[in-house]
Amino acid sequence: MKSMNQKAIYPGTFDPLTNGHLNLITRAAHIFDEVVLAIAASPSKQPLFDLKERVKLAIQVTLHLPNVTVRGFIGLMAHFAHQQQANIIIRGIRAAADFEHEMQMMKMNRYFMPNLEIVFMMPDETLAYISSTLVKEVALHGGSIDHFLPALIANEVKARLHP
Repeated sequence: MKSMNQKAIYPGTFDPLTNGHLNLITRAAHIFDEVVLAIAASPSKQPLFDLKERVKLAIQVTLHLPNVTVRGFIGLMAHFAHQQQANIIIRGIRAAADFEHEMQMMKMNRYFMPNLEIVFMMPDETLAYISSTLVKEVALHGGSIDHFLPALIANEVKARLHP
């Protein structure tokens, strides 16, 4: 059941966007009226794909979700949320270790935007162990990544790492 006129933001680097991310996006799209997939530039993480590429890939794999929009952003998440007129942020939690980090981020974001609500979601248990970092490591060493990523993105990762 959807809330009335609720707009939620699901932020991250999404380098690359995994099936775990897509699971949360899809489920969030059933809960909220609008979901903004907010792709952070995150240059300090030295992403495999630049921001424009990550946005393009995310748009392509979320086309089937009419209430999901994809936006790239630079800067503070709280400032982006304010610009988007949204006060709900979705964060994925895979394990207890994620929770500590997410709590710190939540407190920092609430400092800048006190009315911000954080919704923690867990991916399907069959996807909970997948992380973008691990997927890139597997791909770099020649392992199959097809189970972990949407097909379009898996092909792009393979092409980027093994031209």
